[in-house]
Amino acid sequence: MKIDATTAAIVTGAASGLGEATARMLAAQGARVALLDMNEARGENVAREIGGVFCRADVADEASVDAALAKARAAHGVERILVNCAGIAPGKRTVSKKRDTGEFVPHDLASFVKVLSVNLIGTFHVIAKSSAAMAGLEPVTADGGRGVIVCTASVAAEDGQIGQAAYSASKGGVVGMTLPIARDLAGYGIRVMTIMPGLFQTPMFESVPEDFRKSLEAGIPFPSRLGRPDEYAAMVRGIIENDMLNGTAIRLDGALRMQPK
Repeated sequence: MKIDATTAAIVTGAASGLGEATARMLAAQGARVALLDMNEARGENVAREIGGVFCRADVADEASVDAALAKARAAHGVERILVNCAGIAPGKRTVSKKRDTGEFVPHDLASFVKVLSVNLIGTFHVIAKSSAAMAGLEPVTADGGRGVIVCTASVAAEDGQIGQAAYSASKGGVVGMTLPIARDLAGYGIRVMTIMPGLFQTPMFESVPEDFRKSLEAGIPFPSRLGRPDEYAAMVRGIIENDMLNGTAIRLDGALRMQPK
């Protein structure tokens, strides 16, 4: 599917990192971009810079998503491209030990549920709402294609580290639902793909000491560096423009395989 001035696109988690790079790439190709995020100040700023529209959204909240989609569609029409980048990545072990008492404490259920609510349920929530609208659009490709959905998982879906039980479960769920959703939506001409990034230069690395960052980079076979957000965005563009990419997940990691810690 082509990306041009007739194309409306929605990117979640678009105020920073991979989502911001994707929003900028889509705008540079001429698309009309709606940026969904919780960070209003940063989201509004990026939207102004790329000529898009910012829509505050909590992907785990139905009313919030409905309002954001309504605002985006009022500005640009129904989206043909949806890129899901919204997510959180807290770390907590299944069992931890209190230093003062030596007591063994289980992973609390609330934080585990929160990660799944945002990363997995939130991703599915936006997909379902978006694809219902996409299905009513006229086809724009010779094969009857109406739209493209790209999700963001993580290499942690396959080789999660210590403390990543919740995060890995949420990202594994995104990978696991990619094929069945693609099959669900095939009859409507909507493709669904997932990208599994490795270590990328996102805001979470801004406060990491340089020596620690270098040690992480040394563990990446080639290229031995953190990925750039624009490289993620380039993969999104490739997926959108290649109509045969559908129903699978692609690792984008420089051949990285995460160690236990």
